[in-house]
Amino acid sequence: MAGLTRLRQICCHPGLFVDGYKGKSAKFDHLMRIIEESKQSGRRLLIFSQFTKMLEFIGIALTRKGLSFFYLNGQTPAEERVEICERFNRGERDLFLISLKAGGTGLNLMGADTVILYDTWWNPAVEEQAAGRAHRMGQKNTVQVIKLVARGTIEEKMMELQDRKRHLVEEVIDSHERAMGALTEDDIREILMIL
Repeated sequence: MAGLTRLRQICCHPGLFVDGYKGKSAKFDHLMRIIEESKQSGRRLLIFSQFTKMLEFIGIALTRKGLSFFYLNGQTPAEERVEICERFNRGERDLFLISLKAGGTGLNLMGADTVILYDTWWNPAVEEQAAGRAHRMGQKNTVQVIKLVARGTIEEKMMELQDRKRHLVEEVIDSHERAMGALTEDDIREILMIL
């Protein structure tokens, strides 16, 4: 698992894995272009990453560009979480960096109109919960969700796995009538891995 995590980190930015890395990251540069374009078009962004060090890299780059942002991770106290979410929803800043795990539940960020999932998570439900932070009651904007994936890498393989899992779930529970008519006892045993 440690090796898989390293491969995922390299997709995000080699600096997450290689100490003192001074080179570039295509994915990181692409994110910066998206942020610049969003700023010019008046969009408000939530940027999620599993890796807090990646969020720190993004925060440093934003600070260098003179862009202010909110930041939330698992160490952020509950009362502070509520306060910064309210400030963001009132329009105080246009960028919010959030740890994927910390931002998966309990946040109402309807002030955003763009969600960026910077890195791929094994469980698609966690990503969907994160994207759902902006899809809340009171949301008046169309919310765009952008998932950044490094082509030809473990991230692409993870997306394929997510798609297969999602397809399986849809086959099983999409429509009760369809599922009951389409699933045989052998299908159910295979899903449950019962011999």
